[in-house]
Amino acid sequence: MKSETVTPTGEFTLRLSATRRGARLARLLAVQQLRDWGVTGAPADSTALVVAELANNAVQHGRVPGRDFEVRMERGDDHVRVELSDARGERRPVPAREPDEGGYGLLLVAALASAWGVKDRSVGKTVWATVPTSVRRP
Repeated sequence: MKSETVTPTGEFTLRLSATRRGARLARLLAVQQLRDWGVTGAPADSTALVVAELANNAVQHGRVPGRDFEVRMERGDDHVRVELSDARGERRPVPAREPDEGGYGLLLVAALASAWGVKDRSVGKTVWATVPTSVRRP
């Protein structure tokens, strides 16, 4: 089974272990995919930060032992849609009203994305965000 899929239609899907290392790898591979799509500068930085925050949340709050999480990105003409899926559907993300030692991740996602939300899956949930971007086409 191939764990990474890149298609000419502008989709990228990756399954990784629900560990800190998996979250870090999700961000690194997302950055490479953005480069391959021609997304650079501030839009790429914003998208990479959204991937990093959502992957970290999937590992910290959505982890089920023995289950992976999935990263999906789809390139549009003026945006990148980022989706992170994990196996814990009962743990819905809620931005912290008054963050203490942490809890700023979803506030960052909300600030960088034009929209974000959560949708149910048959097993778990998917947290998605739409990040505005400029795409240079070859």
